[in-house]
Amino acid sequence: MKFLPLLFRNITRKWTRLLLTIGSFAIALFLFGILAVVNNSFNGALNSMAGVDRLMVQNRVSIIQPVPEAYKAKIEQIEHVKLVTYANWFGAVYQDEKNFFPQYAIDEESYRKMYPEFRVADAEWKAWEDDREGVIVGEKTAEKYGFKVGDRVPLKGVLWGGGESWSFNVRGIYHAKPDEDQSQFWLHWKLFDERRQFSKGTVGWYIVRVDSPDNAVEVSKKIDAMFANSSTETKTQTEKEMMASWAKQTGNVGLIITIIGSVVFFTLLLVVGNTMAMSIRERMRELAVLKAIGYTDRFVLVFVIAESVVVAFIGVAIGLGLLLLSLPGIEKALSSFLQFVFLPPQKAIEGVVITLFIAFLAGIIPAVNASRLRVVDAIRRV
Repeated sequence: MKFLPLLFRNITRKWTRLLLTIGSFAIALFLFGILAVVNNSFNGALNSMAGVDRLMVQNRVSIIQPVPEAYKAKIEQIEHVKLVTYANWFGAVYQDEKNFFPQYAIDEESYRKMYPEFRVADAEWKAWEDDREGVIVGEKTAEKYGFKVGDRVPLKGVLWGGGESWSFNVRGIYHAKPDEDQSQFWLHWKLFDERRQFSKGTVGWYIVRVDSPDNAVEVSKKIDAMFANSSTETKTQTEKEMMASWAKQTGNVGLIITIIGSVVFFTLLLVVGNTMAMSIRERMRELAVLKAIGYTDRFVLVFVIAESVVVAFIGVAIGLGLLLLSLPGIEKALSSFLQFVFLPPQKAIEGVVITLFIAFLAGIIPAVNASRLRVVDAIRRV
């Protein structure tokens, strides 16, 4: 601790260089945080929504093609199947086309059992069951659009009854963990099926719960074999596989983000390394004096690395602060396009560790050169 005044005196020798270096660390961490948020939003469904014991059954041609509602009873007869429910994409907008959120027509008797991670108060669920025009709204969507229990919400149909107005009563708000989907909007299947003008008697997809994840493959094969060579063949896969296939349609986002992050940190390494080298060259005489009065090579080595890490630590603190302050705005801006827009704590810690490690690496070469510096040679250069 007694060397801290000397350390701060050295790093504040040139304020312009110090501020630019701190800014480099702050911006690097800020960018890392943004990339982590985007990456998390793409992988959130894979990491949290996908139940290991749930299967998705869809039309073999495409998920936008319907599946007969009569399949439910047949699937329920398959061994190892514990529960079957179904849903259909509703696809409407609220007031304006940009106000879009996922809406599903669901079977009220089985959907809640299938997704216990979505928590709804029993009284609100009962109120929803008793109201044919009732809906359950995810916490994020309710917060974004100001929906409250008792509100009347008009939606403009896009897929079903194009342009037709559908009005619903908010009867409940469901809650979930931060890394789980809180944006859904559930309406009654019966109301949806009665009012739609085509594809009656069909569903969008089935969700099947098996008694054990070990039986998922066997049950998937049995379902698809049961409806093979029929007018509507099925494609059954685990929820995780289905989410992964959706993610692949947007490209390898994880790889793109990794490349961008690597370039950012490599550039930071070069910038900070060059800055530390310049700083050491300017202080050769002082380092020579330190050695001349008895300080060891190891002390000089650690001292120079400590300078780099302290500067990085200040930049990290500023970058992390900016990131946390800007997250609400980022979440609001991206919520129309992405879900799970939040920064996982482990990613914030990972960013801090990587940035400090970059500072450590950037200080090694100048520190080694400084520790090997011979007093006579340093004074001669001066």
